Order: sequence, then structure tokens, then C-alpha cells
Amino acid sequence: MRDYILQSFQQAKRENCDELDLLRRRINLLEGKDKLLMTMYLDNSNSFRQMGLLSGISETSIARRINRIMNRLIDGKYISCLRNSNQFTWKELAVAKEYFLLGCSMKKIAAKQRCSYYCVRRTIKKIRQRQAKDNLKEK
Repeated sequence: MRDYILQSFQQAKRENCDELDLLRRRINLLEGKDKLLMTMYLDNSNSFRQMGLLSGISETSIARRINRIMNRLIDGKYISCLRNSNQFTWKELAVAKEYFLLGCSMKKIAAKQRCSYYCVRRTIKKIRQRQAKDNLKEK
């Protein structure tokens, strides 16, 4: 079963060269362990088992984490905030990075940014509304 999963991931890697290039370019936006895991996975082609042994985390946890990171990097919500950075304050961009790119909870963001949970929630709602308006303009 594990071999099948690894083979399907490797096949997906070959088929989605454009997404891989996009992921490689966006790895630099990540921080800490997420950046390290993605570098090990994409650039060094380490298996989940190897990464699990090195980090002391199970293979499935590594696979799930990498999948989540890849989804966040590909969906581009944070990138659209950067493209429209003139519409946001520096604090709103910091909240967007923590939430949309790094996947932190609103509670952790509030503690890190030293603001209330409500303020973080309001900021994320504001960002989503602006992104929805931009999406309507593009269509």
C-alpha cells in the first residue's frame, strides 16, 4: 500500500511539472520546519519514511503535513494579497501570511500579533471579501 502511495506521488510529480516549478519558487515564502520539509521533499527527493526517521515523526504525519503545505502554496491566497499589497496594512499582510500560508490558527495569530481573536477574524474576513471582489473583476 505504501509503495503504491509513493508511486502515485512520484507519478503526480512527473505529470505536474508546472505545479512543481510553482512550488519550488514559493518554498522561500515558508518558514522553519515547513520550509525544511518541502526542501527535503522537492529538492532532495527524500521519501516520507526518510523524513520521518530524521524528524522523529510518523510517515503519515509527514505526508499529511506536506500535502497541506503544497495545497496552501498552490492555492495562492497569500500571493494575491501580496499582489494587492497596497490595499492592505502591514498587519493585515502579516495575518494573511500566518493564516493562508503558514496555516496557523486564529488564536495563535492573535497571540503572536498581540491583538484580539475578533480582530484577526475581522481581518481574514476583510481579506476574503477583497479577494472575492478581485475574482469577480477578473471574470
